[in-house]
Amino acid sequence: MTQPEFRSGFACFVGRPNVGKSTLTNALVGSKVAITSSRPQTTRHAIRGIVHREDGQLILVDTPGLHRPRTLLGERLNDVVRTTWAEVDAIGFCVPADQTIGPGDKFIAGELREIAGRTPVLGVLTKTDLVKPEVIAERLLALQELAEFAEIVPVSAAGNVRIDLLTDLLLAQMPPGPPLYPDGDLSDEPETTMIAEFVREAALEGVRDELPHSLAVVVEEMTPGKVLTVRAEIFVERDSQKSIVIGKGGSRLKHVGTEARRQIEALLGEKVHLDLFVKVAKDWQRDPRQLRRLGF
Repeated sequence: MTQPEFRSGFACFVGRPNVGKSTLTNALVGSKVAITSSRPQTTRHAIRGIVHREDGQLILVDTPGLHRPRTLLGERLNDVVRTTWAEVDAIGFCVPADQTIGPGDKFIAGELREIAGRTPVLGVLTKTDLVKPEVIAERLLALQELAEFAEIVPVSAAGNVRIDLLTDLLLAQMPPGPPLYPDGDLSDEPETTMIAEFVREAALEGVRDELPHSLAVVVEEMTPGKVLTVRAEIFVERDSQKSIVIGKGGSRLKHVGTEARRQIEALLGEKVHLDLFVKVAKDWQRDPRQLRRLGF
């Protein structure tokens, strides 16, 4: 028997905010490369995760949720999405099973129609573990009517349901070619970017609804030694938000540091001393100069 032709290429997941794109990316890669949160618009960068198989290599690009922007940051996040899907070999359009298809889904489907002739689009029904089988069937029919898809597949990242099938379907859309990354690499993101994202993920949980969009994190310094010292700055937009992040007597910031350090040590494979500082950058989401400084 002949070996199947090796394939390699790029795919991305797109969809509204909070439909499970980052969780799905992590499930396919088999390791955490993208941060997740119950808050929408958690993802702010096009994070690449690498899936290694004997028959191919799939590079997944996790994108921010496409949304109606209210700030300059929102506009730039949407630009990241559109730039990404113009450059990949296949697209997975994610719709959650626990919600009916809405105007946001229809808007994205309309935009994807313009590139469907050039780039295959797969319909991905996410979060199927949250609903009954009859609801899944209903959602699949609605998704089928939304657009013409190369394939449609219901999945559950949390339950690891049809994750391998989705990988198979995406890999089948990739062009023949050699591996694009060394074996064992799970992401091409710089360590400082991953560390900043882990800090932001820890800071996102348990805060008020308006705060997540105002949080940004920059790693200012990494000093090697017996224990690696990492200095990171958490930026918010107002003094009142600063007090929320720090918490009474610094309790909340201490918890953020503990959670983030655990993830960073797992990433780097060494002991880490994490110094966190909270600063106010007034209205940074609307300020082009501050957005550049924060990496947007």
